[in-house]
Amino acid sequence: MSVDHEMIAEDAANGEQVTPTDEVSTATMVGYAVAGIAVVGWFLFGWLVQRQGFIDSVGEAAGTGFALLLIVSVVGTVRRSRR
Repeated sequence: MSVDHEMIAEDAANGEQVTPTDEVSTATMVGYAVAGIAVVGWFLFGWLVQRQGFIDSVGEAAGTGFALLLIVSVVGTVRRSRR
């Protein structure tokens, strides 16, 4: 049992209303997988096709990954604020 489950059980025992967290949809998981594959592909493209240095390709792929995380965060915040 994780800490989250212990806290939910403790809150329920105290009579507080507990709302379960939303489960991650299959479409979201597919989107994450596609984004991960795209970042790895971007790294390989820069390293093998454009013949950049290894470190340059890692940095470029990491920057792309962080930009995608920022976009996901902003979209999630906007969606959550509309509820």
